Amino acid sequence: MKNHVLRPLWLALAAVALFLAVRYFLVPADFGVHGRNFTYGFHRLGNIQEWRAFPPRYQGNKGCAKCHSENYRHNMASPHAVIQCENCHGAALGHPDLAEGITIDTSRDLCLRCHAALPYPTSERSVLPAVDPENHNAGVECRECHDPHNPDLEGMK
Repeated sequence: MKNHVLRPLWLALAAVALFLAVRYFLVPADFGVHGRNFTYGFHRLGNIQEWRAFPPRYQGNKGCAKCHSENYRHNMASPHAVIQCENCHGAALGHPDLAEGITIDTSRDLCLRCHAALPYPTSERSVLPAVDPENHNAGVECRECHDPHNPDLEGMK
């Protein structure tokens, strides 16, 4: 064969050999050896134990209810029942042992993430009432009129 055919062929074979050598050293031995039950076999068996040892970041509403029963009860009776506590209070990783780790965001922007009126036809079907941020008490924090655990105006502070 001519050189112009052999050079690209040898280059392609060298690229394949390099790829296989790199793959041999970089891919863990337990990768994909336990069947094709996890995303087309792209799963490392040792990863299961690593995830079991990983501490959960979010506890959910039930975890908060153990100590904060009154707030939980008010929240479950309000339209905010569909929202997890940690959406507003932050992840409860390590709580209650690390109580300073939970941040409470009381900003208007946080409330508007769910309550801002959107110009979409399906936004009217939301469980949470939508407000126009420009006209609804602009510049005032929502907590000045609404208690987040009992957001009706009757539950004002």
